[in-house]
Amino acid sequence: MFVPEDLYYTESHEWIRVDGEIATMGVTDFAQKELGEIVYVDLPEVGTKVTAGEPCGTIETPKAVEDINSPVSGKVEQRNTDLEDSPDLINKSPYDEGWLIKIKLSEPDELENLLSALEYQKVLEV
Repeated sequence: MFVPEDLYYTESHEWIRVDGEIATMGVTDFAQKELGEIVYVDLPEVGTKVTAGEPCGTIETPKAVEDINSPVSGKVEQRNTDLEDSPDLINKSPYDEGWLIKIKLSEPDELENLLSALEYQKVLEV
């Protein structure tokens, strides 16, 4: 299972990459493998406020619809519009082309509540 070391993770299998006050968010390699073929993604609109630990969108597969929880609080600055036509980018490239949204952090201290790559790998081993 690929777990990049430069990201923060949640126990519900979301990741963020922080660059200044902007956090790029996606779902982990483990999550996309567990979900299987992703056929649709519902993402929040630009300008929407998101709250750490709360649902901010959904991922749909032929078998289920799963919530996407925001790892941090803030305002949506950008959505990955490529996913509208190609939601399978999440399956092909969960950490690069398959990112979901970019969030302007409102509570940077929340990063302390997230998991490091090593801590996330331990969650996967359970």
